[in-house]
Amino acid sequence: MNRITDAIKHLIIINVIFFIAPQILQLDFTNILALHFPRNEHFGFWQYVTHIFMHGSFSHILFNMYGLWAFGTPLEQMWGKKKFFFFYFSAGIGAGLIYTLVNYYQFNGIYEIFINAGLTDSEVISILEIGSTNDPRLAEVINQDQFNKIWSLYNTPAVGASGAVYGILVAFGLYFKDAKLALIFFPVPIAAKYFIPVMILGDLFFGMTKYSIGNVAHFAHVGGALIGFLIAWFWKKNQFKVN
Repeated sequence: MNRITDAIKHLIIINVIFFIAPQILQLDFTNILALHFPRNEHFGFWQYVTHIFMHGSFSHILFNMYGLWAFGTPLEQMWGKKKFFFFYFSAGIGAGLIYTLVNYYQFNGIYEIFINAGLTDSEVISILEIGSTNDPRLAEVINQDQFNKIWSLYNTPAVGASGAVYGILVAFGLYFKDAKLALIFFPVPIAAKYFIPVMILGDLFFGMTKYSIGNVAHFAHVGGALIGFLIAWFWKKNQFKVN
């Protein structure tokens, strides 16, 4: 068992506090701290940081914190605390930004249908806030699946450290490519250099199709993996070391 390192210990403690405190205080901080769509009235730029510490369920925080500890420990031991913090938050914030960009692209594709049907911007936002498709101008130009998609993009906030953890996974795979990994539902050990790309390709597939299982921010995972890869690749290429 790896000794828990300083940065990871502090990150886990903060995540646990963010998860337990709302339950103890009987308060919901989702509108303030979760990452909302930029057109949503609850959106704030600070949410690109705070959403990393928010989790929707016990299993959500459990798996993320396990991944942070299991794959992040050797990286912090190699890089040091300050560089690990930089990497972690860069991957987490980058995941949120890429997630937002993808959502904006998907949102605008359906938003144009509303506008071309003769609705104003304020009318579109009002419809999305109410969640109603009763406007007769929409009857022949938008289907229920399209409305459900744009409504979800506008109203569903993102939470979790998964983007940052995916960045850590990719960095782990770059530095420890022959380490054997396995998941509960696929317990056969596979080298990290094969295992991690398959996981990311799975997120790309589920993010680009309708086959996603549950409310998972797949493109946040992909975004975190991308930012994590770029930073870790640069550091490794340039023999980035910490005294």
